[in-house]
Amino acid sequence: MTRKLAVVVKGWPRLSETFIAQELVALEEAGHAFDIWSLRHPTDTKTHPLHDRLRAEVRYLPEYLHHDPARVWKAREIARRLPGYAAAYAVWRRDLARDLDKNRIRRFGQACVLAAELPAGTRGLYAHFLHTPASVARYAAIMRGLPWSFSAHAKDIWTSPDWEISEKLASDATGATFGATCTAYGAKQLRRLSADPARIDLIYHGLDLSRFPEPPDHAPRRAGDPLRLMSVGRLVEKKGFDRLIAALVQLPGSLDWHWTHIGGGPLSAPLAQQAHAAGIAPRITWRGPCDQPQVIEQMRNADLFVLPSRIAEDGDRDGLPNVLMEAASQRLAILTTAVSAIPEFIEDGVHGTLSEDSPAALAAAITRLAADPEQAHAMADAALNRLRAEFVMEPGIERLSRRLHRLTESV
Repeated sequence: MTRKLAVVVKGWPRLSETFIAQELVALEEAGHAFDIWSLRHPTDTKTHPLHDRLRAEVRYLPEYLHHDPARVWKAREIARRLPGYAAAYAVWRRDLARDLDKNRIRRFGQACVLAAELPAGTRGLYAHFLHTPASVARYAAIMRGLPWSFSAHAKDIWTSPDWEISEKLASDATGATFGATCTAYGAKQLRRLSADPARIDLIYHGLDLSRFPEPPDHAPRRAGDPLRLMSVGRLVEKKGFDRLIAALVQLPGSLDWHWTHIGGGPLSAPLAQQAHAAGIAPRITWRGPCDQPQVIEQMRNADLFVLPSRIAEDGDRDGLPNVLMEAASQRLAILTTAVSAIPEFIEDGVHGTLSEDSPAALAAAITRLAADPEQAHAMADAALNRLRAEFVMEPGIERLSRRLHRLTESV
């Protein structure tokens, strides 16, 4: 089968990016044939069952140019003979003048390899994330004279400079044919920076509920029972787990609780040390990275899902974390914050609790929910019903599929 589409991702596979795997599997099932071009090799030791369902060939670009200089120089010579190379080089030089960084140099080298090695018949490029992957896709697309597009999520929108986003959304031949993003919050920002706001599509990831078991039909937890808290998320600043640990210290002594965390990340050691220093380490289980069946099993046996998202110092923030919808799919009560697009799914007091991201506010919210399990159960029911009514995967995939068909047929 001719692969008309090249999909550019930062790394493949990644446990923390199930939304990408879910989308790509669904696009294959909708009839799209594509290769995956990954800028990095995997670092996770586990994969999700979703990854095993994907039939696409995965090709790895040189993660660092000096790791494979022969491949890079051969690709550069091929790329220099492509009709759009001079234009791509000029775009890259303008970018480099404003962002003089080794990463920017690496992007152009990777783009040369991508442009040189794209299979015959490729008619368009589609990048997941608007920062590095979209830059590589853009430079390569200009070299090859092909249309390109992207899906933007969270960090890539809020940590990329406005000038770069605006130029990637330019109305000339260097700009994206369309951009998809998974929250209204992100769509508003991208439309503000776009020459043509109509090219920005709001496409919620949603959930493919066929991948999830029916939720357990538990009775509400009894008020005096131990409270089983859990969280899923990378151990990075924007997830707010340092504030959650500080909140756990403030819980009343009469409350019997245990918190389980799933995920890895650079703050693993500092957060474990914070918990140890606070004297609550025995009441915390750090499970590290887990595959999706393990995550769902933990959700089915928890009482409260907690995600204390916040805006990081560098502007990074969540979009609409898929783990909130996954928790809702298992009728698990949710405590989170009103950061970014989270209120697009969770209405405070209806589908869950939206807390301020301070330790005191989080502790107060946990204490209230522990004391009123009937309310927590009712909100979990409401979130599950909203998920089923408004946040399933299929409508978004249909819309994205139409966009990609038009992209690859426009050449």
